[in-house]
Amino acid sequence: MTQPEPEQSGPEQGAVGDAVSSIPNLGPATEAAFARAGIHSASELRALGADEGYRRLLLSGSKPHFIGYYVIVMGMQGRPWNDCKGDEKKALRKRFDAVCKETRNSDSGRNLALDQALREIGVVSKAG
Repeated sequence: MTQPEPEQSGPEQGAVGDAVSSIPNLGPATEAAFARAGIHSASELRALGADEGYRRLLLSGSKPHFIGYYVIVMGMQGRPWNDCKGDEKKALRKRFDAVCKETRNSDSGRNLALDQALREIGVVSKAG
């Protein structure tokens, strides 16, 4: 008689299926960049949306890159990255430029990765 497998609980359950890299077009490097920005799962990224997720990447130190931005947008729509063309690409360029401008003009000076690290070691409240 075999013993039943123990049930998993906590964040490990389903972690692979909810990894940022489970989104089409996104691989380990993008997943690591999102982790530095405090985004650790595909569901977190989807809840934030592409623009806010990308804004957080920029605030965490990633360099702006238009192709990287639209790869994320296309992936979150379940589309191949090279599906972005014509008027849609022009509209995404405007969104990308707006996110970059907002990030450059941000006077918060906050680094989300630093905030996350400070929360983890208890320096700042996990709620804030």
